Amino acid sequence: MNKRDYYEVLGVNRNATEAEIKKAYRKLAMQYHPDRNPGDKEAEEKFKEAAEAYEVLSDPEKRRRYDQYGHSGLRGGFEGGFTDFDLSDALRTFMQGFGGFSDLFGMGSRERGPQGGSDLQVRLKLSLEEIARGVTKKLRLKKLVTCPACGGSGTEPGYQATRCPVCHGSGEVRQVSNSIFGQFVNVSTCPNCHGEGQVISHPCRTCRGEGRIRKEVVTQVGIPAGVATGNYLTLRGEGNVGPRGGRPGDLIVVIEEEEHPEFERHGDDVLYNLVIGYTQAVLGDEVEVPTLDGRVKLKIPSGTPAGKIFRLKGKGIPHLNRQGVGDQLVRINIFTPAKVSREEQKLLEQLSNFERNHLEEYTKAKGRKGKRGVFHSWS
Repeated sequence: MNKRDYYEVLGVNRNATEAEIKKAYRKLAMQYHPDRNPGDKEAEEKFKEAAEAYEVLSDPEKRRRYDQYGHSGLRGGFEGGFTDFDLSDALRTFMQGFGGFSDLFGMGSRERGPQGGSDLQVRLKLSLEEIARGVTKKLRLKKLVTCPACGGSGTEPGYQATRCPVCHGSGEVRQVSNSIFGQFVNVSTCPNCHGEGQVISHPCRTCRGEGRIRKEVVTQVGIPAGVATGNYLTLRGEGNVGPRGGRPGDLIVVIEEEEHPEFERHGDDVLYNLVIGYTQAVLGDEVEVPTLDGRVKLKIPSGTPAGKIFRLKGKGIPHLNRQGVGDQLVRINIFTPAKVSREEQKLLEQLSNFERNHLEEYTKAKGRKGKRGVFHSWS
């Protein structure tokens, strides 16, 4: 199998500096490392290829021989050359070059100081009317805030924290071990100061050295119009404060839409089921219907069938993060009484005769070319 040019593999020119070669390899190693691409054979081959190129070009003598003789110049110096350069060789190069997996992927250098506070999550129920116009809400929360006695330091007033004697203020400890694959560097949080670099000998009596206390607070949040169930807002720095001066977490407000007694939401449109009488449907009428911002008049044309939907433009929900407003849909339902009086029964029987005549006329007219239909399907 013909090997690609090592400079081409790393994407550098032949005059590249050692720093440029290392940077190019680091980028490829991060992209194709097996831990980031489990089961991906193509990524594994590219990882091995990059490690092989770096193994040669990072060594001045090997690079000189490669520049002069190419791949053949390396044979004899590596127990048969790189013909059998496998994954274990690639991982060894990886470990030796960057001090281990954690260093390369940003875990080897830990942030010194106290840990940050945790996030808080609350669920906020909103009515459809509040969603339609937007609203400002006050949230009452119990959360961890900075201790007023020690100002968040965790030390009793009049005392100060001292540098950790184990990690000497770095907040981390390193352990170096050797194996057949090379040198491994394990970086972990200092067990004595827990990564803070300082220890407290006289803890604050109010917060017991935590630098924070639990307190009920009121937070105000503005909800834009158009939100829906599942949407959330993130209030930066409104979560629990971290111990001993650690940065605060965030407050995540998750929206829940309350079920409305009259309206159904369909995207940014709202649906209202209007119940009218049979005579209103036949003769037509003008009625009032509720909307999210008050009542409006709606004209019912004569001959309106059940299931007919009227559209009230701009009476729905505002679009979130863009211009425009949805509509209100009014669906017609015709009321059918379960019981009628004798007098009503007689009137309905007379109406039934008229209706029967209309149906006969419709049946005769059906099929005539150009005849305008009067039949409506009910839903």
